[in-house]
Amino acid sequence: MNKLQKKIWVLALVVLLIMTVIWVSLTSYNQKMQEQYNFVLERYIILNELTGASQTIVTELNNYLVAPTSENLDHITTSKMEIELLKEQVLDLKNVSNELALTNYIHLIDSLIETTDRSVRLHEELNSENSMAIMKEATFISNYISEMTLTLIDIELKTFDPYYRGIITQAEGVSKLGFWVLSLIIFLLLLFTYWFSIRITKPVKKLTEAASELSKGRFDVKIEVDSRDEIAFLGQMFEQMRVNINNLISEIREKAKLEKELQQNKLLLKESQLQQLQSQINPHFLFNTLNTLSKKAYMEGAEETSDLITSVADLLRYNLKHLDKTITLFDEVNVLQAYIEIQNARFTDRLTFHTDIDKSCLQAEIPGLTIQPIVENAVIYAVEPFEQGGQIWFRVKDGGDKVIVEVEDDGPGMSDEIMTQIMEERRDSQKGHSSGIGLSNVVKRLRLFNGYHDVMNIESKSEGGTKVTIFLFKERGGNRTDESFNR
Repeated sequence: MNKLQKKIWVLALVVLLIMTVIWVSLTSYNQKMQEQYNFVLERYIILNELTGASQTIVTELNNYLVAPTSENLDHITTSKMEIELLKEQVLDLKNVSNELALTNYIHLIDSLIETTDRSVRLHEELNSENSMAIMKEATFISNYISEMTLTLIDIELKTFDPYYRGIITQAEGVSKLGFWVLSLIIFLLLLFTYWFSIRITKPVKKLTEAASELSKGRFDVKIEVDSRDEIAFLGQMFEQMRVNINNLISEIREKAKLEKELQQNKLLLKESQLQQLQSQINPHFLFNTLNTLSKKAYMEGAEETSDLITSVADLLRYNLKHLDKTITLFDEVNVLQAYIEIQNARFTDRLTFHTDIDKSCLQAEIPGLTIQPIVENAVIYAVEPFEQGGQIWFRVKDGGDKVIVEVEDDGPGMSDEIMTQIMEERRDSQKGHSSGIGLSNVVKRLRLFNGYHDVMNIESKSEGGTKVTIFLFKERGGNRTDESFNR
C-alpha cells in the first residue's frame, strides 16, 4: 500500500472512528435511560400484577365453593403460588418512603392467602355457611389490596417525581450537547478534509507548474516538493530529469564547441590513420603464412606440428572475428578444442582435460569468446604454476529451460575477495590471457547478452579446487553436425 492510499485510509478511518464513538455514546446513553425507565415501570407492573392476582384468587375460591372439584382446587393452588412469587418481588421494592405502607401491603397478602386456605378447609369440613362468610372476608381483603396498590403507586410517583424530572432534564441536556458535539465534529472534519486535500493538491500543483516551466525550456528552475509520499518521489524524478536535461544541453554545447577543433584536425587524423594502417600486418597475410607453414610441415612429415599451427591459426581467426558476435555453444566448444590442443602441446602430460558434453544443448546461443577465457584462467592458475600440472573438467548439461556450462579445476582455489570482485565486475586483470579477456569481462558480457544478473556462479573450496558455472537460456539454432567432438 502506497502513502497516498494510506492517507486516504487514515481519513476514512478517522471519520469511521468518530461515527463509531458517537454511535456507542448514544447507544450507551439510550441503554442507560431505558434501564432507568424499566426500573420504575417494573415496580408499577409488579404492583398491578399483584392486584390482579388477588382478584384472581378470590374468583377461583368462589368457583371452588360453587363447584368443589379437584380442578378448581388446583386453580386455587396455582393462584396462591403466583401471588407468593409476586409477594417476594414486592419485598424488593421497599425503601424509606414506602416501608410502612409496603409492610401493611405484605400483611394483607398474607391475610388473603390465609383466609383463602380457611375457606377451603371449612368447605371440605362441610361447613358451607362459615366458608362463604370467610370467602366474603377474602373478597374484602382483595378490594383493600387494590386500594393499597393505588396508594403505593401514588407513593412511588411522589418518590420518583424528582427522578423523572432529572431524566427529562438530562435528556434535554444530552440533546443540546449532541447538537454542539455534532457541530464541532462537522467543523473538525471539514477542517481536517481541507488540510488533507491541501497536502495532496499542493505538491501536485507544484509539479504542474514545474512541468509548465520545463515545457517552456526553462531548465534552471529547481523543483522542490514538500511531501512524504509518492508525489515527493515524482518530484525528485522531475528534478533529476531537469538536471539530466540541463547537463545534456551543456554537453551538447561543449561538443559543438569542440566540433570546430575536430574539423580542423580532421585532415591530420586521416593522415595519421593511413600511416597506422600501413604499419599494421594484414591478418590475411598472417593466416596465409600460417597455412603455408602448416602445409609445409605436413609435407615434411611433421604432422603434429602441422596440426598445432592449424590450431593456432583457427584460434587467432576466431579471436579476431567473433568477439563482438553472438554464436552457438557448438562454435565455442570447437575453438576450445583448438585451444586445448595448443595447451597440450605446451604442457604435454601436465594438463589433463576431461569433457562431459550433452550434444543436444550445443545450439544454445552465447557471446563469442566466453568459455575460452574461463578455461584459460584455470590453465594459468591451476596448471601452469605446478610441476605436476593439474586437471580441468568441462561439462555441458541440460538444465530444463537453461543450459548449464561448468569449468572445474583442482588448483589452489580462489579467495572470497577475488570472487566478489569478479562477480561485481571490478577485477579487470587479464594476466596471461591470449584473448585479452578477463573473467569480469565475461560476466559483464553474459549479463548484457542474457538480460538478467545471475549468469555465473563461482565456487571455491578451502582445500583447493574452483568451479565456474554459466547459465544460458535455450534458443533454437541451425542444424549442425557433431563431428568435431568425435575426434
